[in-house]
Amino acid sequence: MTRSDTHPPPARWATESGIAGPSRPPVPRNPSEVRMLRTFGVVLATTTLTLAGWAGTLTGAQAQPVLSATPVPTPTYACPPALPVSGQFLSASATSITVRYSMIMIPPCGYNPPMTLVLFASREDATAWRNPVASAVSGPERQGDITVTGLTPDSEYWYRFSAGEKHDPYIINGPVRTLPAGSASCRATITIDNRWTGGYAATVTVRNTAEETLNGWQVTWRWLGDERISALWNGVLSTSGADVTVRNASWNGTLAPGGSTTFGMLVWTNAPAALTLNCGR
Repeated sequence: MTRSDTHPPPARWATESGIAGPSRPPVPRNPSEVRMLRTFGVVLATTTLTLAGWAGTLTGAQAQPVLSATPVPTPTYACPPALPVSGQFLSASATSITVRYSMIMIPPCGYNPPMTLVLFASREDATAWRNPVASAVSGPERQGDITVTGLTPDSEYWYRFSAGEKHDPYIINGPVRTLPAGSASCRATITIDNRWTGGYAATVTVRNTAEETLNGWQVTWRWLGDERISALWNGVLSTSGADVTVRNASWNGTLAPGGSTTFGMLVWTNAPAALTLNCGR
């Protein structure tokens, strides 16, 4: 008798891992667990096929996400609510007009020098920027005086400003009048010497701009607010409502060509405003 006849080989069972070997018999699964595993397998297979089909339909740009940058709006510059330039009539002769200018703001809201003073024969022409009759250009300063010459005696003009090719859309001043032919002329300018709450002290300079001697002068202006003069020296004061006239004193009325004199005043006001001084005989 052989060994194999007396000792049969041990039984081998498939383990849970799938490897055959001596072990205990496989543990049978309950029916619900078997059904759950089968269902999971069907769902997994279906999902795999669906994903594969979806991936197969993507081509080119569909298969690769495209990133796009959101455009950033360009910021806009807001200009302050103020005039970019101011102008004040100073004086006139028979053939000239002098205006003081001040360039308050720089580009893009204002201007850079030089500034051009442009004269028109009517307000309608000045408003439409048409038919200018004369002009003069300032120096490189941001504030100063501009004199336009070659004008017609005893004539009215309106004036505006421009800088380069840019016309100022705000200032339209006038009328200002040249003196009659043959009349001597002068120019009056004001300087604020001291300012405080409720008033200021000022000096007015009167200069003979004619080619002949000036025998007697007067400076006139109109107050724009609540101003009143409390004291004045080196001149003779007279008022009528808001209109003011200062005539020469007995010792400073004669001015040679190019000569000048001054008078001073104390002004009380809660809101000082720019003055337009007119000078003549």
